Amino acid sequence: MATQATRSSLSANKSFLKSSPGLLRVLQLLSGAALWITIASTSYSGGIHFVLFVAVFFWLLTLLLYFTTLLDRQELVPVLGQHWLLTNLIYDALATVLHIAATIVMSSYTEQSTFCTMGGYKHRCPYNIYLTASVFAGLCSLLYLLTTAYFCFKKCRGGLSLI
Repeated sequence: MATQATRSSLSANKSFLKSSPGLLRVLQLLSGAALWITIASTSYSGGIHFVLFVAVFFWLLTLLLYFTTLLDRQELVPVLGQHWLLTNLIYDALATVLHIAATIVMSSYTEQSTFCTMGGYKHRCPYNIYLTASVFAGLCSLLYLLTTAYFCFKKCRGGLSLI
């Protein structure tokens, strides 16, 4: 009997998996992983440290939020679990703002490295890596913005749950 209770307590919230927030979270995780792997695969300096911090920090928190919601364990989060929709809304708004800043930083570095794409340049050219990271940072910004808009709409309609 105790085994049966344990199994049901660890079951996935199937409605979350099929919902818009669930799908957006998966896309955020994929694009966020692509962003920080792209940056971490090359040598970086200066403001790119900020971009790497934003990418890894929000990827880890998104992973935590995703599994907390998927397993319906919001009540385990002290204080914030009682206001899970608002918590997610604020989180996504902050992630949007910081990913936009990361996109601006990466775009700046991309623009600064355009000279190395000319013929005859013999050193390592980070242009393609910076451009790829800029695209992934922009995609992350867009995905977090969509989730923010969804949760804002849900909150304004008086919703209490994410789905």
